[in-house]
Formats: sequence, C-alpha cells, structure tokens
Amino acid sequence: MATENYKIFNDSVHGHIRLHPLLVKIIDTPEFQRLRKIKQLGGGYFVFPGASHNRFEHSIGVAHLAGELVRSLRAHESEITDQDELCVQIAGLCHDLGHGPYSHVFEIFMKEEKPDLNWTHEKASIEMFEQLMNNRMNGIREIMAKYRLDDQDIMFIKELIFGPNPPNGVSNQLPKQSSDPNEKEKWPYRGRPMDKSYLYEIVANKSTGIDVDKMDYFSRDCLHLGMKSNFSHERYMKFARVCTTEKNEKKICMRDKEALNMYELFHIRYLLHKNAYQHRVKKAIELMIIDALLAAEKENFKLDGKTISETVSDMSTYLKLTDNILDDIKRETENAKEIIEKIERRDLYRFIDGKLYKGKPEWLRTERVKTKLSKFTQSSEEDFRVTVINFDYGQKEKNPIDSLWFYRRDNTGTAIKLEKDEVSYIKPEVFQETNVFLFYTKSTAHGLNDEQLKNFWNSIEIKNYRRKTI
Repeated sequence: MATENYKIFNDSVHGHIRLHPLLVKIIDTPEFQRLRKIKQLGGGYFVFPGASHNRFEHSIGVAHLAGELVRSLRAHESEITDQDELCVQIAGLCHDLGHGPYSHVFEIFMKEEKPDLNWTHEKASIEMFEQLMNNRMNGIREIMAKYRLDDQDIMFIKELIFGPNPPNGVSNQLPKQSSDPNEKEKWPYRGRPMDKSYLYEIVANKSTGIDVDKMDYFSRDCLHLGMKSNFSHERYMKFARVCTTEKNEKKICMRDKEALNMYELFHIRYLLHKNAYQHRVKKAIELMIIDALLAAEKENFKLDGKTISETVSDMSTYLKLTDNILDDIKRETENAKEIIEKIERRDLYRFIDGKLYKGKPEWLRTERVKTKLSKFTQSSEEDFRVTVINFDYGQKEKNPIDSLWFYRRDNTGTAIKLEKDEVSYIKPEVFQETNVFLFYTKSTAHGLNDEQLKNFWNSIEIKNYRRKTI
C-alpha cells in the first residue's frame, strides 16, 4: 500500500504509530468519537486515579497491533492481501463501537433490565458500524470503494468483530466461503475461506483467547493502573507464524521456546481481574451505577423519547448514550439522583464479606446467594447486592497452554502441541476460582457478626453437599 497519506498518532502505550487514511477517516466520525466519553475500566476511575483512559485510545491501539501482527504474518505468508490487512485493522478499530456507558457495566444493566433481549456490545458494535458506513456525512463507503473493499470485505470485518452470522446488512446473504464443497458445511464464515482461518484469530480469538484486543488493553490498563506486565506483545509479533496442523488447518503459532512468555499473558490477565477489574470497591460503585440506571428506567427517564434500555434499538439515539448519562439522570430524576450523589459522597454499598471457592461450583448463583442471605438476615432482598466473580487463565479450568499451537525452529510450517516437560513443571495446579462478594445497600449497619457470617456460608455449602449426595 502507498504510505504517503498515512497519519501519525503519538500513543501513550505504543509510541508513534502510523494509520491508513481509511482508518483515520473512520476515527473522524461521530460514531467513533463517541468512544472518547466511555471509560475503558467502567467504574475503575472512581477507585484508581490513573484509570482515566477511554475506549477511544484502546481502539486505536488495537487497530495498530492488528496491523503489526498481519504484516508480521504476511512476511512469511504470501496469500494475505492488502484488503485482508486493511479489513483486520478496521475490525480492530471498530470492535468496541457498541459499548455503552461505563463499558461492561452497561451490559450488566441490560441483562437485568431486558434479559430476553440477549443484548451484547458486540451486536451493538455491528449496528454502530452499519450506521457509521451508512451516514452519508461520513463518506466511508465511497472511501472503502476507493481501496477496493466490497460487500465480501464488509462481511469479513463484521465477522472479525462478532463471529459467524453477524446481524444486519445485505452482505449476510453472501454464500459461505470455501473452495472445497465439503468444507462449506463445517466452515461458518462468509467473509474469507477456510484456508484463511488464521485471520479470524487476530482481533477476537474465540479458540485460545490470544488476540490483539487483549494485548492492547493489558498493556494500556497496566500503564494507567500503575501495574507491571511481563508479557511482551512485541516479542509475540516477532515469533508469530502461520502453520498447518495435522488436520490441514491453518493456525497462528508461536515458537516453542516462547511458551513461558504466553504464560505471562494469561497470568497478567488473572492479576488484572484479581487486583483491578474485580476490585471490591470498584464492584460496589459499579453496582450503584447499575442501580442508578435501573432507577432511572423506573422513573421514566428518557433520551430522545426513549428509555435507556430502548436506545439500543436506535443507533442514532444510542450514539448519545455515554458516561455523561449520569449527569443527565441527576438533573431529571429523584431516586436515581440520590444513588449517584451517594457515589460522589463516597457513601458506597457496604462490603459485608467475601468467599473464595475452587473452580466454578455449578450451584453458586447470584440470585440463590442473595435469596439465602435475605432469609438468613430476615431482611428484604433489595437490601443486598451479590456478585459472583469467576477468575481463570482464559480457558476455564484448563491449562491455557494446552490449547495453543507452536512450531519448532527447524520446521516453521508445521503446527505442534508441546508436551508438559517442554514447558515447565512450575505452574499453577488450579486455573479457575470463584469469588463471591456480599454488599449491603443501606447506610445503617448490616448487623452480621463473624459467627453469623460463618454460619451463612456453611448453610449454603451444607445444602449443596446434601443435594449432590442424595
């Protein structure tokens, strides 16, 4: 590609990065600029003073890393085209367009307010991407055509963001891509054929969880949280190769000697969740933000004539839904306003107690714990909020290294799995745990002493033990 019209960005994580003119044009749209007003870590800025970064800069970082990885692979894989590279970068840039106020906090609100809708930010990202392209003031479709991107490429971008069968758009009518008729049944994608399956592992990797989205936000979040990350995405880029498995599948593989570097990726993921993303004060504040949104919904707060949960069906209104919504709610409600003002005064939901469990017990459900707690204390369920948080290394109870593909120095085209004695014997015995947090919503004391709390936890576990053994 010609580079004379590329624009240089000075990023806090990646330094000076160069972006394609089409990416710059996408950045300069209202749909993308909206991300400046959505915090990357949700309620984290209320706890960590440095966590002021937004989805805007993260998305630019993902586009940059997506381009870096594609170009690294392309140096050894001649089948990758200019259009492939540009599509992957666009997907990296637009993958978070659909996030609501305070990022994942809004997703939890939607699950509580409209559980049957099955709303996700990935679905909203596709819909916002459609609006971005269809907004004639943006002129994006014309520029896409200039760089020879067609309906097939637009479908590919959507699939990179959402997965198979993304919502909306005439490109959904495209046939599945495969040169082999036998592959059409098992290959779910329409944007690219199965022999380019590795391209679907770059932005949002559904199989191993290793993708440039995580690589950017791990580095970016650590920087703003004041934490250290020992994983080197630069080193990953240098050693990444496209290799073929024994089943003739093409995968992005890593050099065998880099296995421990990959452990660091999963380890920093765990540490970020444990120390920051699921910090108990952060969770208390986010629960209060959710309750403020739910209260505003009940008080019939509206934006362009739509309640907060109704805005997700209209992207022109959803475009206006950012973290600033709390300021609007304060001006127009009573009950929701009271919750928001409590956050500002630091009059937060009180942490009662927490409990850590090995693995992910099937019986451990938020509503079950909440109901049991209200009965145990003879209080209303509305007086309590419960969070059940799962921590893992990205592959639930499994060792994440077992899902990765590697290659050897003397055979760079063949994908292999590593034996346990080729990695390290020093590694965690358990890769998954579950933490339960109990919060009390009232300003008064909850009245539970240590003995009562111990009895409460025992009552849950004993009941579960009997149910399993009967």
